[in-house]
Amino acid sequence: MQKKEKTFITVSTKIEAPVQKVWDFWTQPNHIINWNFASDDWFCPWAKNDIREGGKFVWRMEAKDGSFGFDFSGTYNFVKEKEQIEETLDDERKVKITFRGEGDETHVKEVFEAENENPIEMQKKGWQAILNNFKKYVEASGTMENIHFEILIDAKPEKVYKIMLAHKTYREWTKIFNPTSHYKGSWEKESKILFIGIDENGNEGGMVSRIKENIPNQFVSIEHLGLLENGVEKTSGPEVEPWSGGLENYTFTDQNGKTLLKVDMITKTKLDENMSSYFTETWPKALEKLKTICEQ
Repeated sequence: MQKKEKTFITVSTKIEAPVQKVWDFWTQPNHIINWNFASDDWFCPWAKNDIREGGKFVWRMEAKDGSFGFDFSGTYNFVKEKEQIEETLDDERKVKITFRGEGDETHVKEVFEAENENPIEMQKKGWQAILNNFKKYVEASGTMENIHFEILIDAKPEKVYKIMLAHKTYREWTKIFNPTSHYKGSWEKESKILFIGIDENGNEGGMVSRIKENIPNQFVSIEHLGLLENGVEKTSGPEVEPWSGGLENYTFTDQNGKTLLKVDMITKTKLDENMSSYFTETWPKALEKLKTICEQ
């Protein structure tokens, strides 16, 4: 019996960013979760990546309506930083990715072995859509900063999700940021929400935001629109610019009945040293408080 010849498909793009940035965004899990899906009705709730020869990778891909999901996983055969990756998927198909930097531009090319279940053109469109999404994410990032935190909580995602967002318990775990911390609004997708605290002068301040995505017990994305100053909402001006368009993402992953909670703060511009230090010191304390409440 004659062995069927393998078919390889090529997709490519040119990205307006230097190769170091492109490499980092391609390989770091806190970035992978923001681009690794072909359309807006899918998302990537988590990713694991051991980027070395013999290392394993797994990214979870799920439909937002909960109808379907799967792990995209495999092993690295060859890794040359900022130049080339060769991998074998768990179904034994081969993939080769090359990165060619030219100043402030990077050419990315993927050559992958086709599977036998779907038409070649459909497979090519799917992989190209993900690559296009990657290009869009990198180019939109500017001087973006992503501050990442995570904690393992001995409670199921349903419980952690409920406690994290409920009015009463939200006040409890966010007291770490401000003793009067609370919110006004709804966690429903597309809803406006205000995150509020009273400063030492008795003035009401905080963030003006909207819920970009809310998949119960799995994923919540908050898009910050502006600032609340003395009770007045401001969505334009130089003081708003560092925050406008920023995201705060919560990912809830079930690990044998426990919850791995990941928090990603994504800003379009790099935070100053004082603000970055504040979040680096405060978020772990807030998550420990949340863990204590959930495990009671």
